[in-house]
Amino acid sequence: MRILAIDSATEACSVALFDGDTLIAGQCEVIGRGHAERLVPMIADLPGQGRADRILVSMGPGSFTGVRIGLAAARALGLAWQAEVLGFPTLCLVAAMVQQQSQGPVSICMTGGHGEWFVQNFAADGFPRGELLSRPPAEAAEATVHETVAGSQSGALIARRGHGRALSVLPDARHAMRLSGELLSRRLSPIYGRAPDARVPERAV
Repeated sequence: MRILAIDSATEACSVALFDGDTLIAGQCEVIGRGHAERLVPMIADLPGQGRADRILVSMGPGSFTGVRIGLAAARALGLAWQAEVLGFPTLCLVAAMVQQQSQGPVSICMTGGHGEWFVQNFAADGFPRGELLSRPPAEAAEATVHETVAGSQSGALIARRGHGRALSVLPDARHAMRLSGELLSRRLSPIYGRAPDARVPERAV
């Protein structure tokens, strides 16, 4: 089975094509912005233009725009190719990647919106142990319980907390096959990690 993996939820943009569990080709670029312009060309550069029987895509949290772009591309390709589309949480991919470097539990800390950080604690098996939070840096530091912290804000969190080990890691679709199938979802709902800034005004009574 050919599997296409996509992650465009953070400042990194990555794609990968697998034959079963074997990586055929992939690339990861740290671009900050511009995912809408880069994602489709990156997929097109893959062998067979990335055509696959199954598509794995990040549902977030991360950039509102990046999350939506990845999901929209996955849905469109799934329809065009009649491929199954499954979503995964971005922080779960980071936790799975960390298992290559460090065995044991890990806390993930990623850049959020409006100066906040996304944090979540994971057990040694790569499964979440606690809910995803979006918190200001001081509260995020208090919410992480493990000595090893990974993610884009891991260094800043360790500096604020005063102890532990930081692993600077961004999600990379080339490691998507490390995710447990139990972490994949057919319900492709964006995971934003925090409430939207805009709210529908309440109707006057």
